[in-house]
Amino acid sequence: MTPGQIAIRALIVGGIVTFAVITGFAYTTLLERRLLARLQARVGPNRAGYIPIPGRGGREIRLLGGIMQPAADAVKLFFKEDPTPHRANKVIYNLAPILTALTAIMILAVIPLAPEMNIFGQVFSPYFAIAPGINVGMLFILAITSVSVYGVVLAGWASNSKYAILGGIRASAQMISYELALGLSVLPSIMLANSMDLGEIVAAQRQVWFVFLQPLAAVIFFIGALAELQRAPFDLLEAEQELSSGYNVEYGGMRFGMFFMAEYMKMISFSAIAAVLFFGGYRGPFVDQLPGLGFLYMALKILVGLVLMIWIRATLPRLRYDRLMQFGWKRLLPLALANVVITAIFILLVEENVLTPLFDSIFAAFSF
Repeated sequence: MTPGQIAIRALIVGGIVTFAVITGFAYTTLLERRLLARLQARVGPNRAGYIPIPGRGGREIRLLGGIMQPAADAVKLFFKEDPTPHRANKVIYNLAPILTALTAIMILAVIPLAPEMNIFGQVFSPYFAIAPGINVGMLFILAITSVSVYGVVLAGWASNSKYAILGGIRASAQMISYELALGLSVLPSIMLANSMDLGEIVAAQRQVWFVFLQPLAAVIFFIGALAELQRAPFDLLEAEQELSSGYNVEYGGMRFGMFFMAEYMKMISFSAIAAVLFFGGYRGPFVDQLPGLGFLYMALKILVGLVLMIWIRATLPRLRYDRLMQFGWKRLLPLALANVVITAIFILLVEENVLTPLFDSIFAAFSF
């Protein structure tokens, strides 16, 4: 294929994936509200868009109750008043939510969504993605997640509000701190696959998922992702009792909605990254014979990650800020660093064929 054809294909696939993620973001909000209501024994959205079905005794059954709630929320945000604070830096004030939302979508550019396949005569190789075969895919993801910090910090600074700037400062401290552990937690998967290409990492999990070889790295990654997403119990950037909603306090209407949208799209993106690094990505039963199943397996694994994030929000209380920072620097970071060193030692011992004679001697000693 020529470079022009590759670019056109990437634009088409990128548009489809972006549309799917934006739609997924809308219904992730509905999933969270319904699931939180179920976990906390209260009523969630159940009116907007329901299908009335007559029941026994004149009782009405509301099928798919709340299915149009995301659309109602979007209409409300579009028509809400959206003022700009006096003396705010208008260029950066308007740029910050756009930067935050764009980085949330850009993460998905290198995520393998399905194995190699043929769609309408077009061969997607070596796997189905917006930009497949990038040999520094994991480095690209880490770079984009680092850039997303700027959107939050600039939003606080440009708003010309003491509460917003305090939220921005807190954001920079928290997100940078937990990015260190997050970056170290992906190294074991890279070392086991001997590649930063996410497709190679998925292929290396053909026999066993990396979560069984690196459970500690998977837990650290998930905790770091929650802190990066500013999700409970790490949502100190938006602690209403301290910061009056933090960095986004001066935003309204759809500009506020873009921050809201970025959070949920990043939830989908980080769930996809976790699926690729630790849970085999698109791999599953019969995926080699039916490549289209890869989309289904990825969707299911992403859904499990989303449900787990929502479950944690419904269960755990918010951490105090000093304890949050202590946990990141004094607990999570040393654990992630030690795990990387131990993993490197074991890989080296396996490559030098040191462990095999040792295990043989142990088995011989205990055999009768």
